[in-house]
Amino acid sequence: MPENSLTIRSLTARAVVAPLARPLRTASGEIPASPLLLIDVATEQGITGRAYLFAYTKLMLRALKTLIEDIDPLLKGKPCAPQERAAEFERTFRLLGRQGLLGMALSGIDMALWDVLGRALNQPVVALLGGTARPVTAYDSFGLIDIREDARRLEQALAQGFRAIKIKIGGGSLEADVKVVREVRGIIGDQARLMVDYNQSLTAPEAIRRLQALAQYDLTWVEEPVPAEDLIGHAAVRASRLVPVQTGENWWFAADLAKSIQAGASDHAMPDIMKIGGVTGWLKAAALAEIASLPVSSHIFIEASTHVMPVTPTALYLEYLDSAGAILKDPLPVIDGAVTARGPGLGMEWNESAVAKYAA
Repeated sequence: MPENSLTIRSLTARAVVAPLARPLRTASGEIPASPLLLIDVATEQGITGRAYLFAYTKLMLRALKTLIEDIDPLLKGKPCAPQERAAEFERTFRLLGRQGLLGMALSGIDMALWDVLGRALNQPVVALLGGTARPVTAYDSFGLIDIREDARRLEQALAQGFRAIKIKIGGGSLEADVKVVREVRGIIGDQARLMVDYNQSLTAPEAIRRLQALAQYDLTWVEEPVPAEDLIGHAAVRASRLVPVQTGENWWFAADLAKSIQAGASDHAMPDIMKIGGVTGWLKAAALAEIASLPVSSHIFIEASTHVMPVTPTALYLEYLDSAGAILKDPLPVIDGAVTARGPGLGMEWNESAVAKYAA
């Protein structure tokens, strides 16, 4: 082992349920708070790397924590080399597959390993990837809209400099969708971009029916109108040419992106860094998206996404949805509708008093 290599000493995880500034309601369920698993990779050299996983439901936190702890022996004593560890994990779990909780765990570990490298060099991860920490244009991400409560929040988003807004729809009838899209468009005006997200709640024919009524509102994209795994359904919605189709937050590693490209399933790509394989997997996905000329936007995980978006050739938008700010010492600010990466590493420090307060 090279004398200057960083050696992994331990892998630990803690579960928290942190408050969200804006609890999320979707057509597929409600997320009232943020169930997070905090990952720490400690090295023999005294440097600790950090990352977190978003579990969607508190029910999965115990299983994820146990999984991370069970992976610890596979890493102990090995170099902190994300590419090598990712290749090793692929071999180890080839017969099982790397979807679901395992895919999330491996992605989180990868992010923490990159964080170690950045901290060791006192550089942000984006610099290690050959980029610079620059403002990444973001859109503000809303759940299902209650216009009585959210009109003020939409106006505040515009005041923060956001020039793109995404809302979730599909919680009721077509008429309800049309009403809320019309009302939101009226608040944000014609110059701001508007995206809608159905969260996998429709069939392809129903999605096409609804988009025929919504297309007049100049939508930048419709996100996951049908179940994520239904590539044929996504391709059918895309073929209607009513509204550009966005999908990708449920791709597992770059192989799923390749399958989606082959199926012609979307006009836009939205990898989730927790499912695409962490920073290492993101780089592979970004290369495929460039070849396919797919604009790439990130999915949540604003801290890590600000590091990979500047080195993504077809980068479009960072999704601004702050799921971890309540347990960070210094959450990322929005400045004129954009967010900029921090260092060293991924630039995150746990607020230990908040971690203790929200421990699950």
